[in-house]
Amino acid sequence: MEHRIVVLGAGYTGAVAAGRLARRLRREDVSITLVNAESDFVERVRLHQLAAGQDFAPRPFDAMFAGTGVELRLGRVAAVDVDRRTVAVDGAAGREELAYDSLVYALGSGWNDGGVPGVADHAHELASRPGALRLRARLDGLAAGGTVAVVGGGLTGLEAATEIAESRPDLDVALVVRGGLGDWLSAKGRGHLRKVVARLGVTAHEHAPVAAVAGDRVTTEDGAVVPADVTVWTTGFAVHPIAAATALDLGDDGRIVVDATMRSVSHPEVYAVGDAALAVGPEGRPLRMSCASGVPMAWQAADALAARLAGAEVPTVPIRYFQQCVSLGRGEALIQFVTADDRAKEKALTGRTAVLYKEIICKGAVWGVAHPTMGLPTRRRRVAAPALRETAPARATA
Repeated sequence: MEHRIVVLGAGYTGAVAAGRLARRLRREDVSITLVNAESDFVERVRLHQLAAGQDFAPRPFDAMFAGTGVELRLGRVAAVDVDRRTVAVDGAAGREELAYDSLVYALGSGWNDGGVPGVADHAHELASRPGALRLRARLDGLAAGGTVAVVGGGLTGLEAATEIAESRPDLDVALVVRGGLGDWLSAKGRGHLRKVVARLGVTAHEHAPVAAVAGDRVTTEDGAVVPADVTVWTTGFAVHPIAAATALDLGDDGRIVVDATMRSVSHPEVYAVGDAALAVGPEGRPLRMSCASGVPMAWQAADALAARLAGAEVPTVPIRYFQQCVSLGRGEALIQFVTADDRAKEKALTGRTAVLYKEIICKGAVWGVAHPTMGLPTRRRRVAAPALRETAPARATA
């Protein structure tokens, strides 16, 4: 009898959780199935680079999980039934139903149009590889003198605007932000950001909430018009909608409410990680949707689930923040150091040092997916007999 673990989503968090579980538990005792729509790992933190015309070597999951015992199931998750403990997956052969004993929900998030008129019809998103490739094709077809408006002043917006401006100096790039440019940064960070934005020729429209998007313009709430042959919408993320159709307890934003071990507060056989989970961080503040939150959440969930199955003490490691890393094109970057609860400190790195720092972080994130125990030796534990007996209904295929 195997304890069946199904992991939904193979972004940073799902892939790390699956790989870490495989290294924590004996293969004879568990089956680990990782469900994902794509066969290659997507470096989400580099999608702005992909959109700007840069190419990256594929990272196939078959190679990444070779020899681990993790089974990749290609398909899109259509539904989750937490009462029957089943997942419906649409794959190449049609719909399949997978039964689980434990579920790790890591479907993450997509773009959020905020309900602003015209966004869904006219704007481009950078929350997925298909979206980044569509934007890339549109930028490739844009003639010199074309206009690009990037809406959103968070990490994704800053990286997209500066990357596009650096790679296409023949375009007129604007950055439209609701508040002040970099108002969440330290004084040093804001000063460096403004200097780089100005040097790249990006026009910043501050305190300019967007009211509507059309095929050739962005209109702000005060009636100002920003010309835009291409609009890139980066104002935030929306959680995957599958969880909303389940009986799981959710927060107001649709994220799954979890405890300190990333376990659902309503369904103990379900764990949620990454952008899908509503977890409390330092000072009682919810962890933000980010890779910086998601990977430690995946470590915590995998270690807690493995410990419970083995009948061992469940570890809990507080999740905290250290820095926010922002690339500003290939030649500049900003590393803003933060408090444990994600508030900016005055200390920040800039220039080439920051570029190298950011690149190390990006490469380290990918290395961590392939090495989810961070290169440390591991011991695969046996699953306790009671856990093996706690099985879900028999697997069925439709």
